[in-house]
Amino acid sequence: MEWESYVGESTLASVQEKHDPRQAAAASPQPHRSMMPRAATVTSPAAGTLDTPQVRQRAGSNPDLSHLGPLPSGWEERVHTDGRTFFIDHNTKNTTWEDPRLSRAFQNAALAGPAVPYSRDYKRKYEYFRSKLRRPANMPQNQKFEMKLHRNSILEDSYRTIMACKKADNLKAKLWIDFEGEKGLDYGGVAREWFYLLSHEMFNPYYGLFEYSANDNYTLQINPNSGLCNEEHLSYFKFIGRVAGMAVYHGKLLDAFFIRPFYKMMLKKPITLKDMESVDSEYYNSLVWITENDPEDLDLRFCVEEDQFGQMVTKNLKANGEDILVTNSNKKEYIDLVIKWRFSSRVQEQMKALMDGFNELVQQELLSIFDEREVELLMCGLGDIDVNDWRKHTAYRGDYSDKHPIIQWFWKAVILMDPETRVRLLQFVTGTSRVPMNGFAELWGSNGPQKFTIEKWGNPDQLPRAHTCFNRVDLPPYRSFQELWDKLKIAIENTEGFEGVD
Repeated sequence: MEWESYVGESTLASVQEKHDPRQAAAASPQPHRSMMPRAATVTSPAAGTLDTPQVRQRAGSNPDLSHLGPLPSGWEERVHTDGRTFFIDHNTKNTTWEDPRLSRAFQNAALAGPAVPYSRDYKRKYEYFRSKLRRPANMPQNQKFEMKLHRNSILEDSYRTIMACKKADNLKAKLWIDFEGEKGLDYGGVAREWFYLLSHEMFNPYYGLFEYSANDNYTLQINPNSGLCNEEHLSYFKFIGRVAGMAVYHGKLLDAFFIRPFYKMMLKKPITLKDMESVDSEYYNSLVWITENDPEDLDLRFCVEEDQFGQMVTKNLKANGEDILVTNSNKKEYIDLVIKWRFSSRVQEQMKALMDGFNELVQQELLSIFDEREVELLMCGLGDIDVNDWRKHTAYRGDYSDKHPIIQWFWKAVILMDPETRVRLLQFVTGTSRVPMNGFAELWGSNGPQKFTIEKWGNPDQLPRAHTCFNRVDLPPYRSFQELWDKLKIAIENTEGFEGVD
């Protein structure tokens, strides 16, 4: 199959670009923010230990803390002679490096993100599930499944390699990914990045295999007209099923979210009228009205109109449906058939192909221990980042600790980042934008459980570097918050082909 692509130039490298409605939706104009910092969050010094400060202005484009509101009553902000901002609490006659507004921000759920959902029942299921996903008995411990890929053709290269594998058990071997022209030993980090990048390609509606649901530009559903876009679509759906199965088997995550009925179809569970509400609320309300009223006066028939590339086509819900009137006595059958048409009957072949590929790696009866919400967690992780949970489960190496001024600046930067940049920071260090099912406590590295780690390294002239295999960022001892902010932003915005990631 040949995909149409558009290639443009970036400042660092030539990259593949395409129209992605998700990006277009996310790129809607946002209010401009000045980037001037008001303060640095550092370890609190004892009162009277500072040199006599001279208040002066610093040039530069820094994060703006004005959205956190004014300083508390009795507080004053000053700049030390070495350029660091400090704060005076005239109420207690104490000085501190820490901005009192940031302490509030860490407790503010609107800034820190929602609490990570935790379920003991799910944890037990997950542990049982992992225990059953054993490596094939006849597979040597050192066996690897190697893929040599080009970033600008990751979908096509991955499709050819994975579908050429005749024995699906080989996909359970240790994944070893090599991107052409890049150095990086794959101890798990590159594999996570591969799942992330491939997710963006596989599920991009540009290719016609998936489309966005009626309610938003984020949740995906199978495109019922995928066969009109690509005659080999069923082979691609089996490939997608294999990739999804590989992600679950190897404990990785896909960077996509699907409508709830999709997960129910994976579990072979019936889809109900209630499932319609989260996907298409307008359609749902119409069907609810029919359940509560006599629809005979509406002159509805057992057929629906379907949009096929701008042309409306009538589809019968049952034989001779266009001649059968919907009445009070048969309206339940009508609603059941509409729901079946909306979610399952039109994509039956695609879903079967996808599950055929998925079940080659994960048995259906094993998946069935979960409900649809748990399957979503299993495949896609959590969509939101809880900064408090992240910080709580971070380890430090070298001279760093949670109270070190550099670390205080780092977490201040994380709070000030918009959600997209925060996610990109997570991806920069771990190789994925998703948080594991039960939060950062369950972050894994190449050798099993591995906390997010910040290590002191290098000098202030260097950019931070990441080790995605070990969930570790090497952070130089920068001389100011502004310097840390600038270097961190450069590093996370230019990760492709950047030698600071391995």
